[in-house]
Amino acid sequence: MRLLKKMIHKDIKEIKGNIFERKAARAIILNENKILLMYTKRYDDYSFPGGGVESNEDLTEGLKRELTEETGAKNIEIIKEFGIFDEYRPTHYEGYDLMHMTSYFYVCKIAKELGEPNLEDYEISNGMTTIWIDIEEAINHNTKLIQTKDSKMGLSVERETFMLNLIKNELIDK
Repeated sequence: MRLLKKMIHKDIKEIKGNIFERKAARAIILNENKILLMYTKRYDDYSFPGGGVESNEDLTEGLKRELTEETGAKNIEIIKEFGIFDEYRPTHYEGYDLMHMTSYFYVCKIAKELGEPNLEDYEISNGMTTIWIDIEEAINHNTKLIQTKDSKMGLSVERETFMLNLIKNELIDK
């Protein structure tokens, strides 16, 4: 899979110490100019559905599980690999100095009707909801959030905004 970007979070001065490795699989689901995203009230941002892959899962199994849990998606079909976003960022995991997150993005198709999501407690308390949104609107919203440097801004908004722009350029505006 192609490397889309390698990013080191601005708060990380050097890559050393005890590093927590995390693999994530994320879905790109389009319907014309609209994209299926997760809105998180706590951070006031849009992000891709998907998340951490368990050690006993392959990437596509983990993606399908995460999509079903977060969005209630049915009849998930993975169309193609899109690319990898590789990042080093701060972590809250005890005993670790930083996290190395490797996000694998896949273009997917799902049934039109979404079922009931099965969100985790922290996702519920963060106010996560599934939304079909115009990709340009999501890009503009996240970009404004980054520009304000809001203290509640999540760590993933820069990754998500980079990916939204890339998807718009490569998959929508072709």
